[in-house]
Amino acid sequence: MRPDPVPFYYRNTSGIRITVRPSYLRDRSNPVLGQFVFAYHIRIENVGEQASQLRTRRWLIHDESVGDSVVEGEGVVGEQPHLLPGQVHEYRSFCVLKAPQGWMEGSYRFVRDDGSSFEATIPRFTLAAEPRADTVS
Repeated sequence: MRPDPVPFYYRNTSGIRITVRPSYLRDRSNPVLGQFVFAYHIRIENVGEQASQLRTRRWLIHDESVGDSVVEGEGVVGEQPHLLPGQVHEYRSFCVLKAPQGWMEGSYRFVRDDGSSFEATIPRFTLAAEPRADTVS
């Protein structure tokens, strides 16, 4: 039996393609304590014709138990990558929810070499804990 494929989500905005692959980290989660840990792998590709630098990020995180929260900050995982046309930047991060389900979405603010700026959309992606083999539905 083949494992289910890992879902991915992508969006193109102003020459920047953002692809997200979320996954549930069962080994790092503790459902009894309401801790569901999710990783997400982000791939940012400059598919446009102008160089751009990622400056800031804004995430909207929805947790089925506690509602929405917003996270904003400079760059991604301590970096503000400058992407020439055709270049790619990838990183991995994580999120802890109190519920087994939720979603995330957001945007990155980019500045082109000519000084113009734009928001690149991070597509909404689902966070869902896999059912455990030792539970009954």
